[in-house]
Amino acid sequence: MKKRLLAALMAGAMALAMTACGSNGNAPVQQGGTDDNAASAGSYTVGVVQLIQHDALDAATQGFQDKLEELIEADGGEVDVRVQVAGGDSANCTTIANGYISGGVDLIMANGTAALQAAQSGTADIPVLGTSITDYGTALGVEGWTSTSTTGTNVSGTTDLAPLDGQAEMLNELFPDATNVGLLFCSAEPNSRYQIDTITPILEEMGYTCTEYAFTDSNDVASVAQNAASGSDVIYIPTDNTAASCTEAIANVVIPAGVPVVAGEQGICSGCGVATLSIDYYELGEITAEMAYEILVNGANPGDMTIEPAPNFTKMYNADNCEALGITPPADYTAIV
Repeated sequence: MKKRLLAALMAGAMALAMTACGSNGNAPVQQGGTDDNAASAGSYTVGVVQLIQHDALDAATQGFQDKLEELIEADGGEVDVRVQVAGGDSANCTTIANGYISGGVDLIMANGTAALQAAQSGTADIPVLGTSITDYGTALGVEGWTSTSTTGTNVSGTTDLAPLDGQAEMLNELFPDATNVGLLFCSAEPNSRYQIDTITPILEEMGYTCTEYAFTDSNDVASVAQNAASGSDVIYIPTDNTAASCTEAIANVVIPAGVPVVAGEQGICSGCGVATLSIDYYELGEITAEMAYEILVNGANPGDMTIEPAPNFTKMYNADNCEALGITPPADYTAIV
């Protein structure tokens, strides 16, 4: 009798241990062929909230999904990556994030500043990774968070901030004889304000006169762009989600006016710019996925993980817009395909 009771207790303990090893209470570990495989394989649900649909953010989401699936499936597990786009509406970001939170996802990937703000304000327990975020401290109102910081919270991620001094040097390299630089950006995006405040003194030190032209949303982009074109020799647009979604409207103003645009990222440059010092957003998404893997599979704490910058920056040019404006880019610039 004692032997049968001991065997039953041991079997129960083993069953409880197997259940506890899952990524959450409803997702037990999928057993592999070896003990090592069983220890790391799991089943996970990840919610992606993306602020708006445009090339840069789309590429980051795709890189994240592709890499995370590759890593977890290679480890013998499975992951359900659910993607929802908020259409540029911060209220929609909140709705999407809250839906993921109430559904008990294992991790939220927030693509864009408003998406990160929604996820961070919605949960202090579920790990949150941001991507396509220019400056985390500015986005979340926390002083001292930089691209080399750990947050000490449930938030970490990757930043798409290109060196603003490098962008200023690019503008100076292409347009050394310009006098007036128009700074075109969305006043509702705190990361855009951060970039403008950072690059302005650099440009002024180079001898340029800088004037801000801020639009509030997509409805007044064209009119503000017209004002910028009228008062500027060259326009600078930072990494700005609203501008990225309105590049056709901006191009319809600046190209006929003969005013070149230096852009903060490739997507904006592809639409209305002539040159950019840009990152690969697909690669940025992959780096974010590697961080997610460490959290989901290896139990890493996002608060202890450094906010990671993009590893590579490339001087790029828009061949069609350069030709239309009679600009010959230097030989070390790469054409945007």
